Amino acid sequence: MQLVGKQRFITRRWFVPAIGLLLMVASGSWGFANEFVVQKDVMVPMRDGVRLATDIYRPATDGKALEQPLPVILSRLPYNKDGQASAAKYYATHGYVFVAQDTRGRYKSEGTWHMLSDDGPDGVDCAAWIGKQSWSDGKIGMIGTSYYGGTQHAMALAGAPELATVIPVDAMANMGRQSLRNGGAFELRFWNWIFLNAGRGSRAAKDAGTAETLKVMADQRLAYLEQLPTRRGMTPLRLSPEYEDWLVSAMEHGANDSFWSDVNIVDAPQEYKDIPVYLVSGWYDSWGGNTTANFMALQRAIKGPVYMIMGPWIHAQQTASSHGQVSFGKEAAIANQWAWRKEWYDHWLKGADNSVGKADPFQTPVRIFVMGTGDGSKDEKGRLQHGGYWRNENEWPLARTQYTDFYLQAGGVLAQEAPPAKESITQFQFDPADPVPTIGGNISSGDDILVQGGWNQKGGPHIWNFLKPIPISARKDVLVFQSAPLEHDLEVTGEIEVELFASSSAVDTDFTAKLVDVYPPSADWPGGFDLNIGDGIVRGRFRESLQEEVLMTPGETYEFTIKLYPTSNVFKKGHRIRVDISSSNFPRFDVNPNTGEPLNRQRMSKVADQTICHDSTRPSRIVLPVIPGT
Repeated sequence: MQLVGKQRFITRRWFVPAIGLLLMVASGSWGFANEFVVQKDVMVPMRDGVRLATDIYRPATDGKALEQPLPVILSRLPYNKDGQASAAKYYATHGYVFVAQDTRGRYKSEGTWHMLSDDGPDGVDCAAWIGKQSWSDGKIGMIGTSYYGGTQHAMALAGAPELATVIPVDAMANMGRQSLRNGGAFELRFWNWIFLNAGRGSRAAKDAGTAETLKVMADQRLAYLEQLPTRRGMTPLRLSPEYEDWLVSAMEHGANDSFWSDVNIVDAPQEYKDIPVYLVSGWYDSWGGNTTANFMALQRAIKGPVYMIMGPWIHAQQTASSHGQVSFGKEAAIANQWAWRKEWYDHWLKGADNSVGKADPFQTPVRIFVMGTGDGSKDEKGRLQHGGYWRNENEWPLARTQYTDFYLQAGGVLAQEAPPAKESITQFQFDPADPVPTIGGNISSGDDILVQGGWNQKGGPHIWNFLKPIPISARKDVLVFQSAPLEHDLEVTGEIEVELFASSSAVDTDFTAKLVDVYPPSADWPGGFDLNIGDGIVRGRFRESLQEEVLMTPGETYEFTIKLYPTSNVFKKGHRIRVDISSSNFPRFDVNPNTGEPLNRQRMSKVADQTICHDSTRPSRIVLPVIPGT
């Protein structure tokens, strides 16, 4: 026997059974059955004959799988099912069968990959197959983050009969709304995802030479970013055609219509299966806005129940309490990522009378982390101690919200007082060849091109396209509007929008907005600290609707709505509330060339003269969801 751990795994034995599948037996200290067995690479057939590679982890005693039917935890993912071993071992030693499956066209599964479009029917077929197995009691709970949070939503929208509950974490959804397309702009994190994954676990990667060519391409992503737009057949991406086709099609298609219909919950919540749903995301996650939108939509459409937890987290980092340059305190982290989910599964899959509906994090339908109550000092690792605390709520948005206008005014002022009647404007030039750099924010798949989370809004070696340590507010194409120092703490919790009256010399352009918590100078931060809270964008041609493109008339003033990501943050006494207005945020979003050419097919670019209006007849403002009495 091989000793591999003092607590979790005491012994491990390996052998190959006659059917040619690898069977693993491991001992543990978790109770129920202290061992598990795993059957690797079972090829499960779909309705069209394509077979998907599947691993099955079952509780065992004395090296033999338990025979009684049990509920199943299912993970369907494109990132290699072998990476599910840790979760699988935990649940298989806590009375569940755990099933991990490579999605279509990925790693060991057959077929051709498509972005989530096959995961509804494939999920239904997978669930039906599971329901027929002797080890299954017919109930399935799903698990997974990001893309394989999206496969949970896909299966729920497809109405798989065996599906009993889901816990989608930072899950893909509503891709034409505020995710892949955001206010009409394209989020380049998915350009990054394609450039990385076209040569990892894809059909093309099965050929060693092709895989190496795609790896070289991926290693040169910064150079390719400088040559956007990416065109069909013009890069090594052509060697992985389904990935090239999806990416170029997605970058060419801005309208939120049937092209983005896969996993569209907000527009069709009534299609979601009526099951218990626990939504999980973070204030700095790329899917945070869609998570709160899904909660609001599903709360109205199904009985559920539907729960939601929103922490101060970046993508897939619920067990962490800090990111970027900011710490939120140890209580911000979920200590055991598997145990709290098990409590939910035990209740809905096994009928356990436990903490669900009675104690945190299940006491109320909504649990939020209110950021910003720290002392603002540096911790031992040099991070801003922004702090915060957990709070339970019964709804989202909060019923006691007081939506409060803060108006953009001349001289860079942000104030609750209405602007004067006299015509008032601020102008700047937007040069697509020199876009405003991204410094943190709601980002996933940022590998090497984007930093995630909370950062002081200044350049440095961590920002590849803004290397010098100067504040972003020093740029001449960033308009800064900020309040006077606050006389008392102000909590902002909820959905946030900027209503901008503006014009441009271009027929199409972008406008961006960013909410910043401005710390005053202190001993630890002599220059203060400008902490990004949330941001957003709108593409001019989609100002009237996300469904239809309408170019602008140069010089004509329009009202633009910029939807920022939701948040919960206390702007403390002495801090300032700041709103940055510009026309780019790169490489978070693709850069508008200002020419009005078809999306992703431009050959030209031009500098645009931008005009922001801030007077009584054109009152540009940010609408903040203020929570009184806290």
